[in-house]
Amino acid sequence: MSSDKTNPRLAVLIDADNTFNVIPIIDALFEEISKFGDASIRRIYGDWTQHQLSRWKEVLPKHAIQPMQQYANTKGKNATDSALIIDAMDLLYTAPLDGVCIVSSDSDFTRLAIRFRESGKWVYGFGEAKTPESLRAACNQFVFIEILSQDKKTELEDTLPLAATDKPPLEKADTGSKPPATPHEPITLSPVVRKTSQQLAMDAKLVSLIRSAIEALSDDDSFANLSEVKKHIIKNYSAFDSRNYGYAKFSELIQTIGLFELDTKKQHVKDKRKK
Repeated sequence: MSSDKTNPRLAVLIDADNTFNVIPIIDALFEEISKFGDASIRRIYGDWTQHQLSRWKEVLPKHAIQPMQQYANTKGKNATDSALIIDAMDLLYTAPLDGVCIVSSDSDFTRLAIRFRESGKWVYGFGEAKTPESLRAACNQFVFIEILSQDKKTELEDTLPLAATDKPPLEKADTGSKPPATPHEPITLSPVVRKTSQQLAMDAKLVSLIRSAIEALSDDDSFANLSEVKKHIIKNYSAFDSRNYGYAKFSELIQTIGLFELDTKKQHVKDKRKK
C-alpha cells in the first residue's frame, strides 16, 4: 500500500500514565495532529485495571483511540513505556507509516524518536513544557500541551455569551450545597503569557534563531520567505512555536519583535541590520 504524501499517515501513541493533562484538551490535540497528517493509528498504553486511568475511558471512543493493556507486573518498573516502544517498533517495520506522534513528557522515549527519524520517518512530540530537552530535540517538531490548553480556553471563551463567562455568584453559607462534580480535574498547566516587544527583542536565543534562518535563506535583497524561515527554525529547534510567546501567527511574532522588516504582501522578512 503506497503512502499519500499529501496527507501523511501517522501513528498516534499515547502514554496514559504520563498525560492526564491531555484529557480535557483531547479535541485540541487531534486537531493539532491533523495539521501534520492523518492519524490512521491511534493507541493509548496503560494498566486499565488501575482506577486512575478511568478518567481516560470516556474520551477514547470519541476519537477511536484503542486502549492497549499492559499490567504493572513489577512495582517501580514502567511496563507501559516498554509496551509502547515495542508496538512502535513493530509499526515501524510493518505499517505503511510516514511518521509517529508520541504523546508523553517522558524522556524514556528519546531513543524511540531518534530511531524513527533514522528510518526517514517524521516524529511529532506532544508534552508539557517541562519535557526534557533530549526528547524535544529528538523530534522533528515538539508541541507544548500548554499551548493547546490555552487555545482551547480561548476558543471556549469566544463561543460563550458574555454573561456565561462572568463568575457565578457566591453560594450562601447556610445552603450546605457543594459545587457540581466535573468529569475531569481542572487543567493545572501554567498559562502562556504573551510577551511584550521589549521582552522578545531581549530574548537572545529567539532573535538568534530568526536571524540565522533569514541569513541562510535570504535573496540578493536580504529578504527571505516567511514560511521558509519558520520551517528552518523548527529544523534547528523542534520546540519552536510562536504560540509559546503568546502569538497565534509567526508573522505577528516577527512584527512585534521590532528588529525585522516584514513585507506582508509578499510574505518576506528581512533583518533591519541589513541595509
